Amino acid sequence: MKYQALVDEAFEAMKNAYTPYSHYNVGACVLCKDGKTFKGCNIENASYGATNCGERTAIFATYANGYRKEDIEAIAIVSDGHRLAGPCGICRQVLAELLELDTPIILSNGKETKETNIRELLPMIFDYSDLEDRIK
Repeated sequence: MKYQALVDEAFEAMKNAYTPYSHYNVGACVLCKDGKTFKGCNIENASYGATNCGERTAIFATYANGYRKEDIEAIAIVSDGHRLAGPCGICRQVLAELLELDTPIILSNGKETKETNIRELLPMIFDYSDLEDRIK
């Protein structure tokens, strides 16, 4: 598979997950076109709303280091669940804003792997174009 090394890095990131409540571990890794990678994992909080998902952690780290959507080649999102970990709704919205719509998103649980993109994961995306006529 083209992105096997990226998936492997995401599984490495998953080892750092902090999940004392759900015990559901997620890792993610963003690959930039220049070869640089940014890892993330889920970090839970007792208030749940303050929890951050692995894919958001990775994509935010990418942006915090000066990269933008046009610099991103792919993202891998992995979990230790019995089925593929599709991003939650908040993560889908964040990825819709911070990735090009056709950027490969590789999902894996170690037994099964699937390549998709945000266009498939979030049909009828709400984005900046919905707000253009309101921004002055």
